[in-house]
Amino acid sequence: MTQRTMAGELGIALGLANAYLKRCVKKGLIKVSHAPANRYAYYLTPKGFAEKSRLTTEYLSISFNFFRAARRSCSAAFEECAENGWNRIVLVGGGDLAEIATLCATDRGIDLVCVVDKTAAEQSLAGVPMIADLQDAPPHDAVAITDMESPQQVFDALVEIMPSQRVVAPRILNVSRVRPQLAE
Repeated sequence: MTQRTMAGELGIALGLANAYLKRCVKKGLIKVSHAPANRYAYYLTPKGFAEKSRLTTEYLSISFNFFRAARRSCSAAFEECAENGWNRIVLVGGGDLAEIATLCATDRGIDLVCVVDKTAAEQSLAGVPMIADLQDAPPHDAVAITDMESPQQVFDALVEIMPSQRVVAPRILNVSRVRPQLAE
């Protein structure tokens, strides 16, 4: 490989890394702030650099593990939908899990009708229209929960207004389909 080719590939890799970091900052996954001058000096020491590297590696490892687990879980949920002949799905809850679900949906031939999220400031998520209320959703076969803040509450609310078998929750959310019974 020539030096020019290596330099070009390095430039592409740095550009991708820069784009990824900017996206992480925009999503709030990484906070950019000014460190006090004494911290800069510490970061430049071997011990400081090693600590920062360890923390960064740990964060990225946790993030990639979450992504892999979420992707497997969403794929399994959409596989269940496909087996039941449900091809038009509504996601309930925006955010990271919804973005991962959009990737899995195309792999499974699922048509995502929309994403329901009352707090969404955007009009779409990964090219899928966002709406504030499920009642405004176009015709659909089932819903998939992608709300990570209160998935059990979302599930409980959804099964009050539609058949529970048409509410799919990726396993990663740990949603229980059985309501706990209090002892008398």
